[in-house]
Amino acid sequence: MSNSRKKYSEIYDKYVKKIYRFVLLKVNSTELAEDLTSEVFMRGWQAFKDNCDKIENIQAFLYQIARNLLADHYRHETKAQLVSVEYAPPLPDAKQDIEEMSFIQSDIERVKAALVNINEDYREAIVWYYLDELKVPEIAKILDKSEPAVRVLIHRALHALKEELR
Repeated sequence: MSNSRKKYSEIYDKYVKKIYRFVLLKVNSTELAEDLTSEVFMRGWQAFKDNCDKIENIQAFLYQIARNLLADHYRHETKAQLVSVEYAPPLPDAKQDIEEMSFIQSDIERVKAALVNINEDYREAIVWYYLDELKVPEIAKILDKSEPAVRVLIHRALHALKEELR
C-alpha cells in the first residue's frame, strides 16, 4: 500500500463516523447518508492523492466536501429537505432503573425535536462544537468565517436551542 493510501486510510478511520453523523443529520435515510458519506471520502481521496501536502486541515476539508455534496444533492432533488436527528448519546447502563432510562430518553427526544426546529447553521454549530468537539478555529475554517464570528454563532445556536427547549 502506498504511503498516501495508508495515510488516507487512517484519515478515513478517524473521520468516517463524524462525517456520517453530519450527513445523517441532513438527510432522511441511513442508506442515503451512507452513500453520501462514501462519496465524500471518494472525492476526498481524489483531491488528497494529488495534493496531500497542500491540505492544511483534513477535517475541515472533509466537512467542506460534505457540505458541498449535500448542497449538490438537494439542488438536484425536487423534494423538500427532511432532517433526521438520529444522533443520540450512548445508551444508559442496563443496570439503571427503567424510570431513569425513560427520563433520559425523554430528554434525548426533546433535544432531537429542538434541533430540527432551529436554523441549519445553528444546528451545524452545535453538532460540530458539542458533539464532534471541534475547536472554534476548525469550525471557522469549515465555514470560512472568522473565529469571533464562529464564537457568536455558537453562542446564538446554544441560545436558540435553549429557547426551543422551553
